[in-house]
Amino acid sequence: MADPTPSDDAASRPVSNGSSLHILDETALRFCQGLATRELRTRSETLESISKAFEPWLGDGLRTESVADAIAQPENDAHGNSSDATLSVEEDLLEIGEEVEEGRLLMQEQLPVLLRLSVQCPFSDVRERFTSLLEHLKMKTAKVPRRLYSGPSRFIPAQEAVPSDDNNEKVQMLFIDAFLQNNRVDNITQIMGYHPQYLEAFLRTQQIMLRGDGPLPYDYRHYIGIMAAGRHQCSYLINAQIQEFVLSGGDRGWLQGLEYVPKKLADLYEINKILAHQPWLITKVHIEKLTKGSGWSLSELVHAIVILSHFHSLSSFVHGCGINPEIDHVNGHTFRPPSLSEDIDVLSSSPTPSPLQEGEVVILMEKMKKLTEEPQEGEASQEEMTKRFEKVESQTIELTSADVVAPTPQADILRFVDDSHFGYQDFAKRGEAADIPTFRVQDYSWEEHGYSLLNRLYPDMGTYLDEKFGITYELTYYTMGVLNGVDTSTLRRSIWNYIHCMFGIRHDDYDYGEVNQLLERSLKSYIKTVTCFPERTTRKDFDSFWRDFKYSEKVHVNLMVTEARMQAELLYALRALMRHMT
Repeated sequence: MADPTPSDDAASRPVSNGSSLHILDETALRFCQGLATRELRTRSETLESISKAFEPWLGDGLRTESVADAIAQPENDAHGNSSDATLSVEEDLLEIGEEVEEGRLLMQEQLPVLLRLSVQCPFSDVRERFTSLLEHLKMKTAKVPRRLYSGPSRFIPAQEAVPSDDNNEKVQMLFIDAFLQNNRVDNITQIMGYHPQYLEAFLRTQQIMLRGDGPLPYDYRHYIGIMAAGRHQCSYLINAQIQEFVLSGGDRGWLQGLEYVPKKLADLYEINKILAHQPWLITKVHIEKLTKGSGWSLSELVHAIVILSHFHSLSSFVHGCGINPEIDHVNGHTFRPPSLSEDIDVLSSSPTPSPLQEGEVVILMEKMKKLTEEPQEGEASQEEMTKRFEKVESQTIELTSADVVAPTPQADILRFVDDSHFGYQDFAKRGEAADIPTFRVQDYSWEEHGYSLLNRLYPDMGTYLDEKFGITYELTYYTMGVLNGVDTSTLRRSIWNYIHCMFGIRHDDYDYGEVNQLLERSLKSYIKTVTCFPERTTRKDFDSFWRDFKYSEKVHVNLMVTEARMQAELLYALRALMRHMT
């Protein structure tokens, strides 16, 4: 039996994507959609229909040898020749054989879906029915898949994650909402389940962005999501959006790569690339090229920019939390039986939780208390405040590890990527500061400028995003590790502003000296990796910071990276839009 504890080398390497994409047709994707309902009777009828669809194969283990044998042995006449009647029977058998084979393939494709639903569906009747069906199929010698991961994250122990049948009524209702929207409670949703208030805002915003009223066609929305996720090699999100693209009636030819999409969509890629890695480079010239040369309306373009920034930042969350592939996606399951040399339930993919200590938490709490309670020696001048910001900004350069490289993207991801070598560059290294000055929030802020412009061009989306940003920034349970009654406001502010700092955004009223007092080097290094190079994130990075904190608190850090990054991208894009319009 293999040692279930990964080596240090394995923990410090980014996970390779492998061959990570598999495109099902619309029929296969809709096979179990009838289960996405609160009505027990409707679910029962759908479960009965699905079970009956598998009945022809329960007797022979999803095999078609009987039909094949009949085709291979046609009856001959007295002279040894096949009669016309026999030929007709042979043709009928061939047609039946083709139908049986099509049905077999469809059923085979659904087995991983049944496995996922038997584990992650929030409705117990569905879990129990499919668990029983898979056991019956296994008894009939059918090849039944097994999952390759024991939980939704390879960084968080499976037993620590929020289960799909969680006892918390609020969480359970949100999981049901997610299932009704997406026909799944995906791994992202399960990890976000640590913070139900945030999850509620996230699900609502994403649902409206991708499926609600808006200027962009649905197939465009999902393909833009694919393009955005490709910038960070996020096969998890690419797989999810490919399925949504197919379900929305998208042209499957587009899935061959960027060169197969309409010019209007292809022309969006330049902004996609810039927003993902160096958003400070976007100008009104980029906006004019799209509105005057590519036929984008301002409302369409704003909708696209929101989707791009959403999936760029969500890629950070996926990589930062070590989200595992969905059970029914490629690399999430296998039909191969476990060997003696591997852990049967792949528990090695999920670390073992360790008891929390107070030491690290107490030290940080004392630092926070000192900042809030002890009066500062005089108010710092604007010059001194600027120097403190620039010091933090320049120190981020030192955090990039030269010996950690991104995993090599696979061809099935590269088809959605152009200029793969373009990436993040430290804002402090941008060249002439006069050409690209620091983005000062007092001159252009989300609250006073971005929010209203977005709501004007994409009605109500500014409101939904503003709520999501606010929830993330203010989220607190007044706990820290094992301690209760803790005011974490100074810590949350330092994390949010530090993320913005990496994009050259300065909050003039904030003393950036607090960043170095509250954020240890391992935390700053982790934040920079997840924000700027998420595809490089390893379990070693995740384990290295806040060792005495709860997993839910580490997930909160990732939520702050997700939302602060999205807001930073939107600030630069909306400012460019404003300059184009004035």
